[in-house]
Amino acid sequence: MRALRIGTRGSALALWQAEFVRDWLARAGVTAEIVKIRTAGDQFQQGSVAAIGAKGVFIKEIEDALLARTVDLAVHSLKDVPTEMPDGLVLAAIPERNDPRDCLVSRSGEGLKTLPRGARVGTSSLRRQAQVRRARPDVDVRELRGNVDTRLRRVEEGTLDATVLAYAGLRRLNLDGRVTEVLSPEVMLPAVGQGALAIETREDDRETRDCLVAFDHAATRIAVTAERAILARLEGGCQVPLGAWARVENGRLLLDACVCAVDGSEVVRDTTTGSTEAPGELGRSLGEQLLAAGADRLLRLAGR
Repeated sequence: MRALRIGTRGSALALWQAEFVRDWLARAGVTAEIVKIRTAGDQFQQGSVAAIGAKGVFIKEIEDALLARTVDLAVHSLKDVPTEMPDGLVLAAIPERNDPRDCLVSRSGEGLKTLPRGARVGTSSLRRQAQVRRARPDVDVRELRGNVDTRLRRVEEGTLDATVLAYAGLRRLNLDGRVTEVLSPEVMLPAVGQGALAIETREDDRETRDCLVAFDHAATRIAVTAERAILARLEGGCQVPLGAWARVENGRLLLDACVCAVDGSEVVRDTTTGSTEAPGELGRSLGEQLLAAGADRLLRLAGR
């Protein structure tokens, strides 16, 4: 087996994820090196991700490197991966998912319910902005870009009173001791694919794909397939006010999803359950239910 080249972004979290895969490959007897690649999302740190105006802003350059054969596999946060894959590329493995929930880090140690009126809460995610405003319409939600360290520093310095982050990312970086509150899915449904990694390869690279088969986690792939099917039906990218959470319990697939008005004034939310044999169908069906209940109007207002 040849030495493999792993393409990744250069942030601390992205490098942790790539190192996690490299170490797993090493235990399987496969040598790999990490290749850092700067993406459009990394280059444009000012303003919202939505304002950049493209899907896949955190992975496109890495996918270009895959197609150019300068790397052999790529490690992404699955929530950054659009539902439409470029021709010739596949998600060869989706490892077991970490905790999908969001969390709050506040300067005062207050939780979301007890933050003072007017508290400045930073996040660049329309989904998080909408659900924070719905839970606490009296706080001041502000745009916040940057890596995990940057966001935490803004809170430490007092520029912001709190920020909302993916709990899995803080756990991976051993920063979960900074968490003030892990947010219940009843309060904040996570992003599609949040907490899961995606290992992408070329479809024709059978040797690399064979190395990754054992890394794929069946229950995780079933769950995120259902979530991504909702996203595909709603024709959304990673920057839409959509939350979704699927999980396998007692042999059945449970799926919750919501679409929110960005100002938090409205939400369309529904749940369903079905067989694990057809997760894509279950996700598309729930997407249809959301649209029938008015989700399309909220997405148009959000600028989808």
